[in-house]
Amino acid sequence: MVAIPGAPDPGHCPSGTRSDESPVTTEVAVRLVDVVKKFGDVAAVDRINLEVRDGEFFSLLGPSGCGKTTTLRMIGGFEEPTSGLIELQGKDVTWLPPYRRNVNTVFQNYALFPHLTIFENVAFGLRRKGGLKDAELRSRVTEMLRLVELPGFEKRKPTQISGGQAQRVALARALINRPAVLLLDEPLGALDLKLRKQMQLELKRIQHEVGVTFIYVTHDQEEAMMMSDRIAVMNSGHYEQLADPETLYERPQTRFVAGFLGVSNLLAGIVLEKGTPYASVRLADEAVVRVPAAAVNGRADVEVGVRPEKIRLFGADAEPPSGLNVLSGTVRDASYLGVSTQYIIETKNGSRVSVYEQNVERTIHGSLHRPGEAVHLGWSPDHTFAVGPSVADASAGE
Repeated sequence: MVAIPGAPDPGHCPSGTRSDESPVTTEVAVRLVDVVKKFGDVAAVDRINLEVRDGEFFSLLGPSGCGKTTTLRMIGGFEEPTSGLIELQGKDVTWLPPYRRNVNTVFQNYALFPHLTIFENVAFGLRRKGGLKDAELRSRVTEMLRLVELPGFEKRKPTQISGGQAQRVALARALINRPAVLLLDEPLGALDLKLRKQMQLELKRIQHEVGVTFIYVTHDQEEAMMMSDRIAVMNSGHYEQLADPETLYERPQTRFVAGFLGVSNLLAGIVLEKGTPYASVRLADEAVVRVPAAAVNGRADVEVGVRPEKIRLFGADAEPPSGLNVLSGTVRDASYLGVSTQYIIETKNGSRVSVYEQNVERTIHGSLHRPGEAVHLGWSPDHTFAVGPSVADASAGE
């Protein structure tokens, strides 16, 4: 692990599975209390309460216009909130300008100085602060370039390096000032897909090595899930759910989260019995399925959800194993995708359900199911979730 003097202790870096209900076990790096940002009469951010833990990789995820970048800019001091409180390491920084906050930002366009060498780009912040001897400055720049795997690039200009290398230079320049928090505003957005995936791994490695708190803005759900310790999924100025990636994917709480992170099959139903550990829910086609009782959360009307890869298909004459939730339907489409086959199944009440079946299973169980074929769908009750309306929908109905 690379130790950066003056940076947060890497030992504070959270690990293990966490959810938004779990107690805060580390120090808080950033706290937002009832933060509102309005542009005219439009609330871009609407009463957000948020805590980012010291040393974690935290992502703000959502579509364009959801408020994620505005939230990041308020943390960095580039936007002033309309109301609310912003704290950095316990200090109120709500109205402080960016240069008086111990944060740095990496933007999507990197903002490198084209007339300066890579060495001088990385050294820029240190030279502005002053107080360092040339030998120490050179040592710190060299160490940073080694951290981002660009040793030997000191004399090049930004026009002489690739987009991925420019992203690393921008990261080194931001980290060399030893910020308490590093803000990253879609820094990989300009890269091609292959390089983007490579840089995701590099960012995660660098964050782990330096132990600095990263707050990352992205609209790419796979990117956020791959890198983050926790994610706030934002929609219409609020966050719908805040949890670790596994919890968000396996146990989404709202329709928006279920649909934004991957593909979900959602079927409307009425709760019949709230038992332990499962509640019984009757769907529109009168089929009854079981859902973990905690997912129902006291609601009478719910949408039952299951991910496409959790479902197994059985022929009409086959008997699905006992204990599974089972629906019957007809294959309407089958698309061979190489590693898997995607099916669209129409249930008795006309609902359409997506199923992803790994083709290694197909070689064991036989040929593809064909359009028009009657099938059973089976999945474990433990792979079932139940969602309520999205925050924006609930607000509109008040």
